[in-house]
Amino acid sequence: MMMRFKVDENLPSETALLLKQAGYDAVTVLEQRMQGVHDAVLIEVCRKEKRILITLDLDFANIKMYPPKEYAGIIILKLRTQSKHSVLRCVNSILPLFGSESIHESLWIVDESHVRIHNSEDA
Repeated sequence: MMMRFKVDENLPSETALLLKQAGYDAVTVLEQRMQGVHDAVLIEVCRKEKRILITLDLDFANIKMYPPKEYAGIIILKLRTQSKHSVLRCVNSILPLFGSESIHESLWIVDESHVRIHNSEDA
């Protein structure tokens, strides 16, 4: 099954393009006219659509509020510099991991040099 992503409004729209070019299904919050919705609404839509949320929002790292096992996956980019260039470089750097590491029911916290993966068993 092809991985499906929802790109949060705090990321450049080119993030979705990068994912699409890598062969994944990706939509943006802006494309779906969901900008400004509460985090709980956004993650619920992701759950229903079976989409992996990719975001800069650290609130989604709270595994008590957002248990990874309840979602297709959550990827949080925790970057020192949140410029378009930094975000796209980071996303590009994790694309190869999608083939070897499962995102399903996991929380990935990605910084410039590491990927921490919290599986549903960790919660």
